[in-house]
Amino acid sequence: MSIDAAEHQGTVEDTTATMRVRPFRDARFSTLLAPLVLGVAVIVLWQLVVDVFDISPFIVPSPKAIWSEFVDSRSSVWSGMLGTGKNALWGLLIGAVLGIVGALIANAARVVDLMAVPVVAALAVVPIVALAPVLYTMYGAAANTARVIVAALAVTIPVYFNTLRGLRQVAPVHRELMQAYAAGPLFVARAVTLPTASPYVFTGLRIASSLAVISALIAEYFGGPVDGLGRAITTAASSSNYPLAWAFVLGSILLGLSFYVATLAIEVRVGRHQQGT
Repeated sequence: MSIDAAEHQGTVEDTTATMRVRPFRDARFSTLLAPLVLGVAVIVLWQLVVDVFDISPFIVPSPKAIWSEFVDSRSSVWSGMLGTGKNALWGLLIGAVLGIVGALIANAARVVDLMAVPVVAALAVVPIVALAPVLYTMYGAAANTARVIVAALAVTIPVYFNTLRGLRQVAPVHRELMQAYAAGPLFVARAVTLPTASPYVFTGLRIASSLAVISALIAEYFGGPVDGLGRAITTAASSSNYPLAWAFVLGSILLGLSFYVATLAIEVRVGRHQQGT
């Protein structure tokens, strides 16, 4: 290869690398900055509307009052986040395992897939409002079992459907190629099935991460131990301390975002590992 050709190739590679980095930076800019700007604008507008129209706290408190209560009661908010987060995390783990394993079985056996359709459809429409009191009666109001079960059921559905969809995205030509090479089931799963299905699995997990927090939070309204953001919101609202109730709502928002971000970080790490291999 001549020097001019080598220099031309190096220029092309640099240009290609720049083109790859620039969309990533643009995507990161639009993904992070745009929601942040919108959130700040909404908060500022919210504060202005409350101040200008002198809206009472029982209708909607100002962001300033909510933040003040959040800072003053940060220990209580943190304790509630730990209580709700623990139940949501257990529900997320249990529901994810059930959804992924169920999808693997349904994908391997057509008869199981057909039998599971009405069951999964029924679980998808079960209202938490009706289910939580029944579970408290079954497992006792002094335990968090009912909250974990409610969260697990909410997680199982999106994980199951997304995983099953991902498993069915493997191209027939890839399966035939693996058969031609007489590849074993473990190698096929590692080389073809898992890389194809993992984006769908993580999509289901990202959806389920927020659902786990929401379900565990709603289940707390109907009884159980006093630890948790749901009971704290109810107690603060019943005592007409609306800024404090909204401070606990802010804690629940932060908890849901932390679950989502953690799931997204795991997805990014797994994706980089698959690209490296």
